[in-house]
Amino acid sequence: MKEKKKRVFVSWSGGKESCLACYKALKSGFEVTRLLNFLAEDGKRERAHGLRSSLLRLQSEAVGIPIFQVNASWEGYESKFKQAVAELKKDGRGKEGKEGKEGVGVEAGGVGVEAGVFGDIDLAEHREWVERVCSELEIEPILPLWGLKPEAALREFVEAGFEAVVVATRVREEWLGRRVDESFIEELRQFDFHLCGESGEYHTFVVDGPIFKRRVKLGVGDAERREVGENWFLDIKEAELE
Repeated sequence: MKEKKKRVFVSWSGGKESCLACYKALKSGFEVTRLLNFLAEDGKRERAHGLRSSLLRLQSEAVGIPIFQVNASWEGYESKFKQAVAELKKDGRGKEGKEGKEGVGVEAGGVGVEAGVFGDIDLAEHREWVERVCSELEIEPILPLWGLKPEAALREFVEAGFEAVVVATRVREEWLGRRVDESFIEELRQFDFHLCGESGEYHTFVVDGPIFKRRVKLGVGDAERREVGENWFLDIKEAELE
């Protein structure tokens, strides 16, 4: 009898670590049933990187895995996370998605997840949070990137065939829209910070790669720079699937 694949969700930001973690989970034989993505309280933008929620839904379509988008404040994040995972744990497979209060399309309903996949690399406090919350939820935490050297993780991402662009940074404004490739990695080595930007030095959005069924084409000239505090963000207004 064929062994049943363990059903999992991926904690999803749309960036390089969550994509690489998803890729490695799939290669390890897990069945990824949902991408779990958190939005700001109004549901208009993704909480981690400030991207439009519609762009994350388009990316989910490109990957071919339904996305479950949840609105949350920073203060209420843990509570909302637990509620979302509890919903995904329910064994109501095949239930259709529904519309959120703010018109944000979410794929809700139980899909019987048994574990969560996270893209953390080496921040101990993040791992401690993941392990504590997963223990309380009685699901297994899976961290396929844990312990990788930052440069090794970046090179694995690039060499696997992923394509990503920088969408937020507090280092150099001109990095916005920059492709993450070998030349970018070499430039990063000039700086004294985590090469994957784990402390928020930069964030990315993945447009193509081995887990994608279609490429996300970002609209040319449809991005604007918004300075917020010490950070710059790329506001991608239009995108389509190729």
